Amino acid sequence: MKDQSSNPCCHFSASAMLCLAYFACSSHAFVVTGAQNKPVSNLVDTTKIGSLDVPTVGVGTISWSSKSLFSLENEELEDLVAAAYRSNAAFFDTAERYGSHLKTAIGLGYGETERLTNKLLQRATLTEGPARVKPVVASKFTPLPWRTSAQSVVDACEESRRNLGVESIDLYQIHMPDSTPESLISHPSCPGMVSLTSFMFVLSPSLPFVIVVQPFRAFGRVESKDSIYWDGLAECYHRGIVKNVGVCNYGPTLVEKCHEALAKRGVPLASNQIAFSLIGRQNGSQETVDKCNELGVKCLAYYPFAMGLLTGKYSREIWGKAKDVSINESLTTQKKTSLELLDLQRYAQGDGITVPEGGIAPLLNVMLVIAEKREKTLAQVALNYIISKGVIPIPGCRTSAQLEDNLGAMGWRLTSEEIAMLEFEADKLPNFDGAGFKRTNEKFVGYGIEKWVLD
Repeated sequence: MKDQSSNPCCHFSASAMLCLAYFACSSHAFVVTGAQNKPVSNLVDTTKIGSLDVPTVGVGTISWSSKSLFSLENEELEDLVAAAYRSNAAFFDTAERYGSHLKTAIGLGYGETERLTNKLLQRATLTEGPARVKPVVASKFTPLPWRTSAQSVVDACEESRRNLGVESIDLYQIHMPDSTPESLISHPSCPGMVSLTSFMFVLSPSLPFVIVVQPFRAFGRVESKDSIYWDGLAECYHRGIVKNVGVCNYGPTLVEKCHEALAKRGVPLASNQIAFSLIGRQNGSQETVDKCNELGVKCLAYYPFAMGLLTGKYSREIWGKAKDVSINESLTTQKKTSLELLDLQRYAQGDGITVPEGGIAPLLNVMLVIAEKREKTLAQVALNYIISKGVIPIPGCRTSAQLEDNLGAMGWRLTSEEIAMLEFEADKLPNFDGAGFKRTNEKFVGYGIEKWVLD
């Protein structure tokens, strides 16, 4: 082991020291530099979502965008899709509302990412030959005020099916609950935001418009369409235009209601996608996972890296020790707003008020010990924690380098002792609820911001 006594980032907590003692007894050498990732192209590590066999790590497509104004083209994404295909890891999670960055920012661009995914996957099928693990594509239906019937779900599903170029969508999900629990909406990161029942006025240069949060809420007319949308999912399933159905951002109570309602129509609820990570297990997330496990519903996790906090990218002393600089650099190229950076840096470093002094550093040190012992990266440890909890992480992915690093989380599992060490440090931190205007309990959907609670 190299001497790290002069390195300021190695002031390990008691938990980290236990890690060192634990791993010292291991037959594996503890090295600072680590080894390069082993090839994963022949690895098969799958789990079940309903009737589907899927890789234990998915590929999130929310950041995908065409680099052409006139056609759907992106060579970087084409390489990524081909690499996922030949690595037995072609599980893509998309949505009807995903599109080019500018259009998505204003609630437009519906269907673009679905069509791009279809095009790139077709090319991979032609160039890479037969796949050992069949590619799987999941998409999502977006609740909107003017979508008021089960038929609206069927119509949207038909459009997504055409965009994806399939007879039947592998997994079709409702993007979020329709019911918003709070009548007054405010945003923790924007003191210039004033909420007036059904309207949210954003006094910010970055968001200079009026957002309608819940139409007619001010007049006492707030009717949840969740059960209507469940009927729509059931209709899609019985028509054969979807193979499996799921939901997103449902807490324990709502997921159980949905499971029961679909079961009455002979439809199994296959999945529930929520924000879940090592530092995002509170506020109902862990309880939701537990309820889903009880019901036989597979949980999928977005924000598995907590917007990069768990990769060490906002902790420079840890960042400098990361194994693969090229992957690290690819992660730092992702743009963040000033508000997002402010929140992320506060969490990473700690402010002594909402986040303990030192921030996430003690947890990252424990992760680093495990990563070095296993010859893995911090990101791979973060993903494998989720896999080891029985959940499928869906990290956003834009490059082949990111994909390769993500796939290094497959084919192994953390021990119960390692999980306990990680959770011991993570539980000292507040729950990660997002940064800036990107929150784990809300989403901008074009007409406004929808909020939910995992209760």
